[in-house]
Amino acid sequence: MTFYVLTIFPELITFYLKESIVKRAIQRGLIDVKVINIRDYTVDKHHCTDDYPYGGGAGMVMKVEPLYYAYRDVISDGGKRRSILLTPQGNTFNQKKAEEFASLKTDLLLICGRYEGVDERVKCIVDEELSVGDFILTGGEPAALIVIDSVTRLIHGVLGDERSNIDESFSTGILDYPHYTRPAEFMGMKAPDVLLSGNHFEINRWRRKSALKKTILSRPDLINKKTISIEDNKILKELKEEMGDEFVKRFRGEL
Repeated sequence: MTFYVLTIFPELITFYLKESIVKRAIQRGLIDVKVINIRDYTVDKHHCTDDYPYGGGAGMVMKVEPLYYAYRDVISDGGKRRSILLTPQGNTFNQKKAEEFASLKTDLLLICGRYEGVDERVKCIVDEELSVGDFILTGGEPAALIVIDSVTRLIHGVLGDERSNIDESFSTGILDYPHYTRPAEFMGMKAPDVLLSGNHFEINRWRRKSALKKTILSRPDLINKKTISIEDNKILKELKEEMGDEFVKRFRGEL
């Protein structure tokens, strides 16, 4: 898969590509990231990518011409690409969407907005508008990196252990379970005995129970009582007895 990133600050993208999993994925030819400087497609001698909004108001708006010309150049070879505008007004990006992108047979073209936003006419050339959350960023570059990182790790062969994707938060619909490694005890804080027992059945059950408890405490909205498994239902009843009023307060429902 190739990620095309349209931005006025290419360095904000390229610095991240030099480290960790994304770097290794590029080196192994599993992904490619092409960063396009929108300023190279401006039509004035000052290379302006923004202007004052019609009708007045605070801030500046990204112009349609350079964004369109950059987009047109990327798609000029006729290759299949899904174009995405990163904007607070878009649909919320989540793990399900990352999985959808990772399974596509097309490349991703990510357009990074800036300032007060982009000229509304830019939206006519994109397939989708995406937001990474209900907050405002200075620009779309951090959001583009979030998409690249989360999708890349789902591509077959990127992670050393394919099970890593399966067990992570949101991949199973709930938060991840707690993790421990050596030493078994540090400053009086011990790793749970069950993790050292070698009993894989008990370890897996402890992990699932811990994940469900963490989800109840932090993100109870993720638990869908209609779709949980029979075993999860048993664990939730155990947690209800153990947690008492805290369970009811957080989960707000009877099992």
